Amino acid sequence: SAPGRFADYFVICGLDTETGLEPDELSGENFEQTPLRRTFKSKVLARYPENVEWNPFDQDAVGMLCMPKGLAFKTQADSREPQFHSFIITREDGSRTFGFSLTFFEEVTSKQICSAMQTLYHMHNAEYDILHSPPTNDKESCSSAGDCNGTSVSKLQRFNSYDISRDTLYVSKCICLITPMSFMKACKKVLEQLHQAVTSPQPPPLPLESYIYNILYEVPLPPAGRSLKFSGVYGPIICQRPSTNELPLFDFPVKEVFELLGVENVVQLFTCALLEFQILLYSQ
Repeated sequence: SAPGRFADYFVICGLDTETGLEPDELSGENFEQTPLRRTFKSKVLARYPENVEWNPFDQDAVGMLCMPKGLAFKTQADSREPQFHSFIITREDGSRTFGFSLTFFEEVTSKQICSAMQTLYHMHNAEYDILHSPPTNDKESCSSAGDCNGTSVSKLQRFNSYDISRDTLYVSKCICLITPMSFMKACKKVLEQLHQAVTSPQPPPLPLESYIYNILYEVPLPPAGRSLKFSGVYGPIICQRPSTNELPLFDFPVKEVFELLGVENVVQLFTCALLEFQILLYSQ
């Protein structure tokens, strides 16, 4: 039986430099997009521990749900703010495990990956010029006018480009906690503080492995009806578990639901739930 630990796994997903750049077919690859706008396959790079008997690790599910849009590449000109999301894995027996992911961008240090991205841009621009080059008999008129639609569009396409000698390439990476209960706020703080420790010029008080070991092996689940306070990298983290006679644990901000869907849609969804309608939410 499960020993009642706060978290079962710490997972890292991202770019496997040995595999290289593989198109992510599940994301509906569009090769007309510039290479920086395409998505590539992400991999589970590491997990700790390797396996726990009460919660077998599903590598395919975790990898897909940690980075549902696959790998994303950006340059120094793009916004690279970290993004947080959660997910649920439901097993065949109906039991659930919860995942919380923080996705951020780090500089690509592999010269092979940078060269591969540059090559993709050379190929993309060459194909684009062939497809959008003006007919032969119109070349003189285009040159006399100084510009034509094909050239101007091509310039727009190349605006969001990558030049290995000029640009810094960044790729998305994800750190994730797999937990038996949905303590969203606490998990978000843990991941944000770990990310802060990685990106801070000053090292944290203890090695990062110490904090990861602590969250995996030394922090228990709070008993029903009790609160738990434990130490993060930079400050305390608190979570509270409802008692058996209270409403079930719901640690998500209801405000975001209203911001995303609007009041009318929330009321309609609530009505549908009370009437036991089937509800399907579709999102990118």
